[in-house]
Amino acid sequence: MKIKLIYPRWPKLKNQPEFNLPPHGPVVFAAAVRDDIEISFCDENIDQLDFNENADLIALSVMLTCQIPRAWEIADEYRARGKKVIFGGIATMLHVDETMLHADSVFVGEAEGHFDNVISDFENGKLKKLYDFYHDFPETSLIGTARRSILNREKYNFRGVQMVDLMHASRGCRFNCFPCCTPYLGGRKFRPRPIDAVVAEMESIKNNRLFIVDNSLAQDDEWEKALFKAIAPLKKKWISHPIKDDDEILDLAAKAGCWYVYQAIVDTSDHIRNRVKRLKERGIGVEGTIILGTDDHDEDYIKRLVDFLLDIDLDLAEFTILTPFPHTPIRAKLEKENRILHNDWIRYSADEVVFKPAKMSVDSLQKMYEYAWDTFYSKMCKEIQMAKLFIKVIEKEKLDGTHKKYSVAGGRKRKLSKSGAGKI
Repeated sequence: MKIKLIYPRWPKLKNQPEFNLPPHGPVVFAAAVRDDIEISFCDENIDQLDFNENADLIALSVMLTCQIPRAWEIADEYRARGKKVIFGGIATMLHVDETMLHADSVFVGEAEGHFDNVISDFENGKLKKLYDFYHDFPETSLIGTARRSILNREKYNFRGVQMVDLMHASRGCRFNCFPCCTPYLGGRKFRPRPIDAVVAEMESIKNNRLFIVDNSLAQDDEWEKALFKAIAPLKKKWISHPIKDDDEILDLAAKAGCWYVYQAIVDTSDHIRNRVKRLKERGIGVEGTIILGTDDHDEDYIKRLVDFLLDIDLDLAEFTILTPFPHTPIRAKLEKENRILHNDWIRYSADEVVFKPAKMSVDSLQKMYEYAWDTFYSKMCKEIQMAKLFIKVIEKEKLDGTHKKYSVAGGRKRKLSKSGAGKI
C-alpha cells in the first residue's frame, strides 16, 4: 500500500526573510504509520505536486489556517480523479466541519496508537468519514522518532546554509494564552516525552542545529533541568520557545547548547528588559515575537514599543498582527463583540488585519505593522541580522569542535567563507 502525504503551500509572512523549514507534523505522523506502508511525500512549498503519481490513499497534513484553502483545492482535484482523501493536522482540527466537505475522511487528534485502525478500515473498504480522537491522547512513550527520511532535506536551506531540523520534547501546554489554540488542540496538561527518547531522537538527527518546537519548555522546572542536563553531552545547538527565567535553568540551557529563544514581548516593562538581558548575558540570542493590535495598542504605543525593542538590543524581531484563529480565547472575545471582519482563511496569515481594532482603524493598524518592520530593521536588513545569528552559532560550534566546514545547497557542497557565513 502507498500513501501520498502532502503538505500544502501557504503564504509566507510578509517582510520575513524567505526560507522554508522542514515541516514537523508530516514527519511525526509518518512515524506513526506502519513500516510496511510506502510513503511518498510532497512539501508543496519546495516541490511541484504531481497529481498523476499513483497512490492508494492521499493524506493531507495541514498546520496553518492560511494553508487550509489550498489543501481543500488539492483534495477536490484528487477526489475528482477518483482518489480517497484523508485530512489531519492542526488546521484540520480547527476547521473540521468545513474540511469534511472536501474529504473522504477526517482524522482529529494525535496519530500514535490510533492510525493503524484507519489503515485497517481503508484496506477493508470501510473508511469512516470522521475519526475523532480529540483529547484521546496517546501515552507519550508511543511517540517515535520522526520519519525524516521522507524529506527532500537538501532543499531546506537559506542562501546555502542548511536550516534547522524540527523536533519536540513534549505535548500539551498548561498555559492558556489569549491568541493560542494549543489548549484546545493538545490539552492543558503538560505531557513530556521520556527524556531518553528525546535524547535518542536528537542523536539520530544528522544536523547539528535543531528547533525544539514545544509551545514552552518552561512548564516543569525539574523536567526542564533534567532535559538540559541530558542533552548537553550531544553538543547540539538549538532554538526553542520560552525557557524558565531562573538562574540555574538559564545556565543549564546555555551549557546544553541553547542558540537562541523566541521570546514574546508583551509590553515595555523592566521584567521584559531584564529577561532579555539575562539571556544575552549567557550567550543566548533572542528573537522577539511581537503581536500588534491588542486592545491597549494605539499608534503611539506601537511606536514606543518599537523604540523599546531597539533599546533592549534584540537579535531579531518578528512582528505579526493579532489574528483570531478558531478555538482561541481572543476569537471568542472578538466574536462576542462582533469585531471579526471575515473568515477568508487564506488571509489569516498574521500579516493582515482581519478584525476591528479597539484604538485604531484597520488601515492604521496595517500601516503600523509596516512601520514596525521598517523601523526595527532600518539600520541593518533582516537578512544580515539573521546572518549574524548564524555566525554566532558557527563560533559556538568551533569552540566545541562540532562545526562542519561545508553546508548543503541544491545538492552541492559549498565552502563557508572565512567569516563562517557561507553565502548568506
